[in-house]
Amino acid sequence: MKEIVSIMDVDIDKITLREANEKVKDFLKKEKPSIIYTPNTEIIMAADKDPFLKDILNDGDLTIADGIGLVYAARIKNKDLPERVTGYDLSLNILEIANKFGYSIFLLGGKEGIGEIAKEKIKQKYPNVKIVGVQNGYFKGTHIGFKDHKEEKKVISDINKSKADILFVGLGAPKQEFWIHENKTKLNNKVIIGNGGTIDHLAGIVKRAPQIYQNLGIEWLYRLIKEPNRIKRQKVLPLFVLKVLFSKNIIR
Repeated sequence: MKEIVSIMDVDIDKITLREANEKVKDFLKKEKPSIIYTPNTEIIMAADKDPFLKDILNDGDLTIADGIGLVYAARIKNKDLPERVTGYDLSLNILEIANKFGYSIFLLGGKEGIGEIAKEKIKQKYPNVKIVGVQNGYFKGTHIGFKDHKEEKKVISDINKSKADILFVGLGAPKQEFWIHENKTKLNNKVIIGNGGTIDHLAGIVKRAPQIYQNLGIEWLYRLIKEPNRIKRQKVLPLFVLKVLFSKNIIR
């Protein structure tokens, strides 16, 4: 039975990155898809207003604390989340696992051409990884309100024909969560992870924050400096802090 910390009724696995790696290895031995969600503070706040999104996150096989704010919030309430486990870091480790054991990966998401760039860069660094398919995120599907559209059905068919062991879904939150939840029973992958902008990072289009920002847990500040329009999304962070400090039983 897995150990969790509930933050605003979203169950986050009490797990380290190393432990998450072992979970992935176990998932890859199974036949049915195992789903990994990677919520940060913004997504938890969105789920607090959207019961359906909350249910989706709680239905995952592994739900990791992508935001350092979640770790700090748990500690404030004397609950133990051992460390931040980012979707990006876990995705890199999945590539390492795939490179070691020869697993195949399908890249879904990003703008036209980004997946192809990411594919080439992955092949350079992880020569044993089989990238068996690439699809940009600009198709009509559940993530943008076109459930069961013929374009979505074609994408699902292409993913299944590729026989990919692992599916990276980088449609952005919460679109990727809705898409995965709706289509997981139609997919034949062993591991499906919603990992946001990971494909952009792998392609080199988006740079990760310098290590000092990562160590201090303020990557959000670096991204805000680089992309000031993110302020609209990050204005929920002070509200999250207030909820944690002044609400009872918000973290269990």
